[in-house]
Amino acid sequence: MTSVAQAGERIEELLASLRSRGGAAADTAEELVRLLVGMYGDGLAAIMAALAEEGDQGRAIMDRLTADPLVEGLLLLHGLHPLDVDARIQRALDQVRPYLGSHAGGVQYLGVTDGVARLRLEGSCHGCPSSTVTVRLAIEGAVQDAAPEVTEVVVEGVTAPPEPKLLQIGPRPDGMPGAGALASTGSAAGGEWVTLPDIGPPSSRPVTATAAGLAVLVCSVRGTLYAYRDQCASCGSSLGGGTLDREVLSCTCGSRYDVCRAGAGLDGLAAHLDPLPLLTDSQGVRVAVPAAVPS
Repeated sequence: MTSVAQAGERIEELLASLRSRGGAAADTAEELVRLLVGMYGDGLAAIMAALAEEGDQGRAIMDRLTADPLVEGLLLLHGLHPLDVDARIQRALDQVRPYLGSHAGGVQYLGVTDGVARLRLEGSCHGCPSSTVTVRLAIEGAVQDAAPEVTEVVVEGVTAPPEPKLLQIGPRPDGMPGAGALASTGSAAGGEWVTLPDIGPPSSRPVTATAAGLAVLVCSVRGTLYAYRDQCASCGSSLGGGTLDREVLSCTCGSRYDVCRAGAGLDGLAAHLDPLPLLTDSQGVRVAVPAAVPS
Protein backbone atom coordinates (compact mmCIF):
# COMPACT_ATOMS: atom_id res chain seq x y z
CA MET A 1 0.00 0.00 0.00
CA THR A 2 1.38 3.37 -1.03
CA SER A 3 1.69 5.89 1.81
CA VAL A 4 0.58 9.51 1.54
CA ALA A 5 4.22 10.64 1.63
CA GLN A 6 5.20 8.24 -1.15
CA ALA A 7 2.25 9.30 -3.32
CA GLY A 8 3.09 12.97 -2.72
CA GLU A 9 6.70 12.43 -3.73
CA ARG A 10 5.65 10.64 -6.92
CA ILE A 11 3.20 13.43 -7.82
CA GLU A 12 5.96 16.00 -7.35
CA GLU A 13 8.26 13.95 -9.60
CA LEU A 14 5.62 13.82 -12.34
CA LEU A 15 4.90 17.54 -12.08
CA ALA A 16 8.62 18.33 -12.23
CA SER A 17 8.90 16.20 -15.36
CA LEU A 18 6.06 18.14 -16.99
CA ARG A 19 7.59 21.49 -15.99
CA SER A 20 10.90 20.52 -17.57
CA ARG A 21 9.14 20.05 -20.92
CA GLY A 22 7.61 23.52 -20.87
CA GLY A 23 4.21 24.41 -22.28
CA ALA A 24 0.83 24.55 -20.57
CA ALA A 25 0.70 20.87 -19.56
CA ALA A 26 2.45 21.48 -16.21
CA ASP A 27 0.10 24.30 -15.25
CA THR A 28 -2.93 22.20 -16.17
CA ALA A 29 -1.65 19.24 -14.17
CA GLU A 30 -0.97 21.40 -11.11
CA GLU A 31 -4.45 22.87 -11.23
CA LEU A 32 -5.90 19.37 -11.57
CA VAL A 33 -3.98 18.20 -8.48
CA ARG A 34 -5.09 21.26 -6.48
CA LEU A 35 -8.75 20.68 -7.40
CA LEU A 36 -8.65 16.98 -6.52
CA VAL A 37 -6.81 17.56 -3.24
CA GLY A 38 -9.19 20.34 -2.29
CA MET A 39 -12.25 18.28 -3.14
CA TYR A 40 -11.37 15.22 -1.07
CA GLY A 41 -10.02 17.48 1.68
CA ASP A 42 -13.41 19.15 1.96
CA GLY A 43 -15.02 15.72 2.02
CA LEU A 44 -12.76 14.55 4.85
CA ALA A 45 -13.50 17.73 6.79
CA ALA A 46 -17.23 17.06 6.50
CA ILE A 47 -16.77 13.47 7.70
CA MET A 48 -14.69 14.52 10.72
CA ALA A 49 -17.19 17.26 11.62
CA ALA A 50 -20.06 14.77 11.50
CA LEU A 51 -18.17 12.30 13.70
CA ALA A 52 -17.35 15.05 16.22
CA GLU A 53 -21.09 15.62 16.67
CA GLU A 54 -21.67 11.96 17.62
CA GLY A 55 -19.97 12.13 21.02
CA ASP A 56 -18.22 9.03 22.36
CA GLN A 57 -19.32 6.87 19.45
CA GLY A 58 -17.92 9.35 16.97
CA ARG A 59 -14.63 9.62 18.86
CA ALA A 60 -14.33 5.82 18.84
CA ILE A 61 -14.68 5.83 15.05
CA MET A 62 -12.08 8.62 14.82
CA ASP A 63 -9.69 6.47 16.83
CA ARG A 64 -10.19 3.60 14.39
CA LEU A 65 -9.62 5.90 11.43
CA THR A 66 -6.44 7.46 12.83
CA ALA A 67 -5.09 3.98 13.57
CA ASP A 68 -4.93 3.40 9.80
CA PRO A 69 -1.62 4.86 8.50
CA LEU A 70 -3.10 5.91 5.15
CA VAL A 71 -6.13 7.65 6.65
CA GLU A 72 -3.99 9.28 9.33
CA GLY A 73 -1.63 10.57 6.64
CA LEU A 74 -4.52 12.16 4.75
CA LEU A 75 -5.88 13.76 7.91
CA LEU A 76 -2.44 15.19 8.68
CA LEU A 77 -2.09 16.47 5.14
CA HIS A 78 -5.31 18.48 5.49
CA GLY A 79 -4.81 19.54 9.12
CA LEU A 80 -7.81 17.49 10.24
CA HIS A 81 -6.19 15.13 12.74
CA PRO A 82 -8.25 15.10 15.96
CA LEU A 83 -5.12 15.15 18.15
CA ASP A 84 -3.00 18.29 18.53
CA VAL A 85 0.72 18.26 17.80
CA ASP A 86 1.71 17.64 21.45
CA ALA A 87 -0.58 14.63 21.81
CA ARG A 88 0.58 13.17 18.49
CA ILE A 89 4.25 13.48 19.42
CA GLN A 90 3.65 11.98 22.86
CA ARG A 91 1.83 9.06 21.26
CA ALA A 92 4.61 8.56 18.72
CA LEU A 93 7.22 8.51 21.48
CA ASP A 94 5.21 5.94 23.43
CA GLN A 95 5.19 3.75 20.32
CA VAL A 96 8.93 4.08 19.69
CA ARG A 97 10.16 3.68 23.30
CA PRO A 98 10.07 -0.14 23.27
CA TYR A 99 12.47 -0.11 20.31
CA LEU A 100 15.02 2.02 22.15
CA GLY A 101 15.72 -0.72 24.70
CA SER A 102 16.95 -0.28 28.25
CA HIS A 103 20.19 1.37 27.10
CA ALA A 104 18.30 4.29 25.56
CA GLY A 105 16.89 5.44 28.89
CA GLY A 106 13.90 7.80 28.85
CA VAL A 107 12.87 10.39 26.30
CA GLN A 108 11.27 13.55 27.67
CA TYR A 109 9.21 15.70 25.33
CA LEU A 110 9.85 19.42 25.93
CA GLY A 111 7.40 20.87 23.39
CA VAL A 112 7.32 22.58 20.00
CA THR A 113 8.47 26.18 19.54
CA ASP A 114 8.57 27.94 16.15
CA GLY A 115 8.25 24.60 14.37
CA VAL A 116 11.11 22.98 16.31
CA ALA A 117 10.32 19.93 18.44
CA ARG A 118 12.65 19.59 21.42
CA LEU A 119 13.25 16.44 23.41
CA ARG A 120 15.68 15.42 26.12
CA LEU A 121 17.25 11.99 26.38
CA GLU A 122 17.47 10.80 29.98
CA GLY A 123 18.88 7.75 31.69
CA SER A 124 21.96 5.66 31.03
CA CYS A 125 22.23 6.77 27.41
CA HIS A 126 22.57 10.49 28.19
CA GLY A 127 25.58 11.75 26.25
CA CYS A 128 26.59 8.24 25.19
CA PRO A 129 27.95 8.35 21.63
CA SER A 130 27.59 4.61 21.03
CA SER A 131 23.83 4.85 20.51
CA THR A 132 23.65 8.16 18.68
CA VAL A 133 22.59 6.87 15.26
CA THR A 134 19.86 4.52 16.45
CA VAL A 135 18.37 6.91 19.00
CA ARG A 136 18.45 9.90 16.66
CA LEU A 137 16.91 8.04 13.72
CA ALA A 138 14.21 6.41 15.84
CA ILE A 139 13.14 9.60 17.62
CA GLU A 140 13.36 11.90 14.59
CA GLY A 141 11.50 9.45 12.35
CA ALA A 142 8.71 8.94 14.86
CA VAL A 143 8.24 12.67 15.53
CA GLN A 144 8.37 13.72 11.86
CA ASP A 145 5.81 11.09 10.88
CA ALA A 146 3.44 12.06 13.70
CA ALA A 147 3.87 15.82 13.20
CA PRO A 148 4.79 16.73 9.60
CA GLU A 149 4.34 20.41 10.46
CA VAL A 150 7.51 20.19 12.59
CA THR A 151 10.48 21.55 10.64
CA GLU A 152 13.24 20.29 12.94
CA VAL A 153 13.71 17.79 15.76
CA VAL A 154 16.32 18.57 18.41
CA VAL A 155 17.25 15.82 20.86
CA GLU A 156 19.29 17.04 23.83
CA GLY A 157 21.66 14.55 25.43
CA VAL A 158 22.71 12.91 22.15
CA THR A 159 26.41 13.35 21.44
CA ALA A 160 27.64 12.77 17.90
CA PRO A 161 30.48 10.21 17.83
CA PRO A 162 33.51 10.61 15.55
CA GLU A 163 32.66 7.33 13.79
CA PRO A 164 29.00 6.47 14.51
CA LYS A 165 27.85 2.88 14.49
CA LEU A 166 24.47 1.55 13.49
CA LEU A 167 23.07 -0.27 16.48
CA GLN A 168 20.41 -2.83 17.23
CA ILE A 169 17.64 -1.72 19.55
CA GLY A 170 17.37 -4.33 22.29
CA PRO A 171 19.39 -6.30 24.83
CA ARG A 172 22.68 -7.90 23.89
CA PRO A 173 22.88 -11.69 23.99
CA ASP A 174 24.09 -13.19 27.27
CA GLY A 175 27.80 -13.82 27.39
CA MET A 176 28.69 -10.94 25.10
CA PRO A 177 30.61 -7.96 26.48
CA GLY A 178 28.45 -5.32 28.02
CA ALA A 179 25.24 -7.35 28.43
CA GLY A 180 22.20 -5.11 28.33
CA ALA A 181 23.81 -2.71 25.85
CA LEU A 182 23.00 -2.50 22.15
CA ALA A 183 24.53 -4.89 19.65
CA SER A 184 26.47 -3.13 16.89
CA THR A 185 26.07 -4.06 13.24
CA GLY A 186 29.46 -2.53 12.43
CA SER A 187 30.91 0.86 11.64
CA ALA A 188 29.01 3.21 9.39
CA ALA A 189 29.47 6.80 8.38
CA GLY A 190 25.76 7.28 9.01
CA GLY A 191 22.45 5.53 8.49
CA GLU A 192 19.05 5.94 6.93
CA TRP A 193 15.59 4.48 7.38
CA VAL A 194 14.52 2.43 4.38
CA THR A 195 10.93 1.30 3.85
CA LEU A 196 10.68 -2.40 3.09
CA PRO A 197 8.45 -3.64 0.26
CA ASP A 198 5.14 -5.17 1.32
CA ILE A 199 6.08 -8.15 3.49
CA GLY A 200 2.49 -9.15 4.17
CA PRO A 201 0.87 -9.76 7.56
CA PRO A 202 2.92 -11.23 10.44
CA SER A 203 3.32 -14.98 10.12
CA SER A 204 5.13 -17.88 11.72
CA ARG A 205 7.73 -17.94 8.94
CA PRO A 206 10.70 -15.59 8.47
CA VAL A 207 10.34 -13.15 5.58
CA THR A 208 13.17 -11.85 3.39
CA ALA A 209 13.34 -8.46 1.70
CA THR A 210 15.90 -6.02 0.33
CA ALA A 211 16.60 -2.55 1.78
CA ALA A 212 19.08 -0.29 -0.03
CA GLY A 213 20.89 -3.32 -1.41
CA LEU A 214 20.99 -5.12 1.95
CA ALA A 215 19.33 -8.52 2.31
CA VAL A 216 17.04 -8.28 5.34
CA LEU A 217 15.26 -10.96 7.35
CA VAL A 218 12.11 -10.03 9.27
CA CYS A 219 10.68 -12.25 12.01
CA SER A 220 7.39 -11.83 13.85
CA VAL A 221 7.19 -13.03 17.45
CA ARG A 222 3.91 -12.51 19.31
CA GLY A 223 3.08 -9.54 17.08
CA THR A 224 6.49 -7.83 17.43
CA LEU A 225 8.74 -7.55 14.37
CA TYR A 226 12.52 -8.06 14.51
CA ALA A 227 14.93 -7.38 11.65
CA TYR A 228 18.34 -8.90 10.92
CA ARG A 229 20.81 -9.08 8.10
CA ASP A 230 19.77 -12.17 6.15
CA GLN A 231 22.86 -14.26 6.76
CA CYS A 232 23.41 -17.20 9.09
CA ALA A 233 26.31 -16.47 11.44
CA SER A 234 27.48 -20.08 11.10
CA CYS A 235 27.15 -21.07 7.44
CA GLY A 236 26.66 -17.66 5.81
CA SER A 237 23.56 -18.72 3.90
CA SER A 238 20.16 -17.02 3.77
CA LEU A 239 17.83 -17.68 6.67
CA GLY A 240 14.74 -17.25 4.51
CA GLY A 241 14.38 -21.01 4.23
CA GLY A 242 14.71 -21.52 7.97
CA THR A 243 11.99 -22.12 10.52
CA LEU A 244 10.68 -19.90 13.31
CA ASP A 245 9.30 -21.51 16.46
CA ARG A 246 8.23 -18.68 18.76
CA GLU A 247 11.47 -16.74 19.32
CA VAL A 248 13.81 -19.50 18.07
CA LEU A 249 15.01 -19.14 14.47
CA SER A 250 16.62 -22.26 13.01
CA CYS A 251 18.84 -22.27 9.93
CA THR A 252 18.87 -25.19 7.50
CA CYS A 253 22.41 -25.90 8.73
CA GLY A 254 21.06 -26.59 12.22
CA SER A 255 22.23 -23.39 13.93
CA ARG A 256 19.61 -21.74 16.16
CA TYR A 257 19.19 -18.12 17.28
CA ASP A 258 17.00 -16.18 19.69
CA VAL A 259 15.46 -13.37 17.61
CA CYS A 260 14.09 -11.64 20.73
CA ARG A 261 17.56 -11.30 22.24
CA ALA A 262 19.46 -9.56 19.44
CA GLY A 263 19.99 -12.81 17.53
CA ALA A 264 21.95 -14.60 20.26
CA GLY A 265 23.23 -18.03 19.30
CA LEU A 266 21.67 -20.97 21.14
CA ASP A 267 22.99 -24.40 22.13
CA GLY A 268 26.38 -22.95 23.03
CA LEU A 269 26.81 -21.16 19.71
CA ALA A 270 29.04 -18.12 20.27
CA ALA A 271 28.13 -16.45 16.97
CA HIS A 272 25.08 -14.21 16.70
CA LEU A 273 23.02 -12.61 13.96
CA ASP A 274 23.51 -9.01 12.82
CA PRO A 275 20.44 -7.08 14.03
CA LEU A 276 18.92 -3.97 12.43
CA PRO A 277 16.73 -1.30 14.06
CA LEU A 278 13.12 -1.56 12.88
CA LEU A 279 10.11 0.74 13.05
CA THR A 280 6.49 0.29 12.01
CA ASP A 281 4.86 3.65 11.29
CA SER A 282 2.85 5.59 8.70
CA GLN A 283 5.50 4.83 6.07
CA GLY A 284 5.22 1.09 6.59
CA VAL A 285 7.86 -1.26 7.98
CA ARG A 286 11.25 0.46 7.97
CA VAL A 287 14.74 -0.68 8.88
CA ALA A 288 17.83 1.44 9.52
CA VAL A 289 20.79 0.40 7.39
CA PRO A 290 24.35 1.76 7.25
CA ALA A 291 25.09 4.39 4.61
CA ALA A 292 27.50 1.87 3.08
CA VAL A 293 26.34 -1.74 3.26
CA PRO A 294 29.24 -4.09 4.04
CA SER A 295 29.84 -6.80 1.51
